[in-house]
This record gives sequence, C-alpha cells and structure tokens, in this order.
Amino acid sequence: MTEQKTSAFVTGASKGIGLAVAQALAAEGYAVTLTSRKQDEVEAAAQQVGGGARGVVCDVRDPAAVQSAVDAHVGAFGGLDVLFVNAGVGVFGNVEDLSIEDWQAMIDTNLSGAFYTVKAAIPALKQGGGYIFTLSSLAGRNAMPGGGGYNASKFGLNGLSEVMNLDLRQHDIKVTQIMPGSVATEFGGHQPTDADAWKIQPEDLAQLTVDLLNMPARTLPSRVEVRPARPDRKPKN
Repeated sequence: MTEQKTSAFVTGASKGIGLAVAQALAAEGYAVTLTSRKQDEVEAAAQQVGGGARGVVCDVRDPAAVQSAVDAHVGAFGGLDVLFVNAGVGVFGNVEDLSIEDWQAMIDTNLSGAFYTVKAAIPALKQGGGYIFTLSSLAGRNAMPGGGGYNASKFGLNGLSEVMNLDLRQHDIKVTQIMPGSVATEFGGHQPTDADAWKIQPEDLAQLTVDLLNMPARTLPSRVEVRPARPDRKPKN
C-alpha cells in the first residue's frame, strides 16, 4: 500500500466537469481515482490526468459497486481526503411525458448515487477530516418547464448536502454544494463549440474547487452559486 498525504475520489469523471476537477486536483498533488460507467472512457481519462491516477468502472446507482471502488481507493492510496460527487444524468420533458425509467435514472443517479457515494466514503474521511463537494445545479433551487425529474433530483441533492454538513462538521468534514448555471459540457448529449464560450467552462469549476480547498480551515462556504458573468450575446454583424 502506498501512503499518500492527500487523495481524491471523483465520480462521473471521464469528461466535462469531473475530468477537469480530477486534472486540477492531480496538478495540486492529489492522488486521484476517477470513476465512470464506461471502461474505455475512464481509462483514457485517467491517462489524460496522469500522475498515477486510477480509472475505475463504477455505476453509482449500485451501492456495492461504490463501496468497492472507495475501498479500493483507500487501499491504493492509504486514505481519502477529498470526495467530489459529480456523476449525474438529465432527461427533460413534460411531466406527463416523462417516462418512469427516465425518472428513476435521474433520482437513482443524481440523488441516491450521491448518498451511496458519501456513505461509502465517510469512514475514510473521518480518519483525518476531509472535504465533500456535491455538484448540484441552479436547477436545485429554480424550477424550469420540462425539468421535473432533474429539478427533483437536484432539489433533493441540495437538501442532502445541507444535512450532511450538519451531521459531519463535528468530524472535521466540510461539505460544499456547488450550484452552476450553464456549463459548456457534453451533458445531455451536447457537444461544446465556440458558441458556448459565454458559458461557465469545466476548468472554471475546477479552479473553484481548488480555491475552496485552499480556504482557511476555519471558514466554510457551504453553498456556492455560479453563473456565467454575462448572458449569451450574439456577435454583432
């Protein structure tokens, strides 16, 4: 077993926000485990991160798989200091038309999956204190047409995050819910282009994560809302 002073576990990290966070943490000297449901993607992401990063196949909807992945991380790196809960899915449509399968996928991934991940990680985090980040959304406070399942999952994640903060702070475990607006990622099948330059970029949220980790130990920004500085503006002719 290799001893590490700092290590991080990032879910949903094969691309987008999760990958950017993993890269930023590795650059800060953290030993990182990345998870994803797709083996080829997570292995490629781990190689991209470098620094001995581990790419692990894990479906956060499966509590046993999550526990196994966290235990393997602790075994490989000697502990766990930072947990970034990022795995999420979104399917949008009128409540009447939203399928039960899509509803279950969002609740099981975005909310239950977050709970399973945190629950698996708490014993290791309690060993020396640590930091939990939950990647929520402004959709966790603001309902939108067609967002029935997604809104419900993110509203629930915000509530869970607030309770975790109350339950865990006496163990020197910090909890911050990050709530971004429009982000240029592949979420929902979108392919970012130059037209997304006005949006928050994944590396911006990665920088925010590093900045929060570097806050004085006595201070905790428990909820951070993040928006594009300016709305989408079409170029002038």
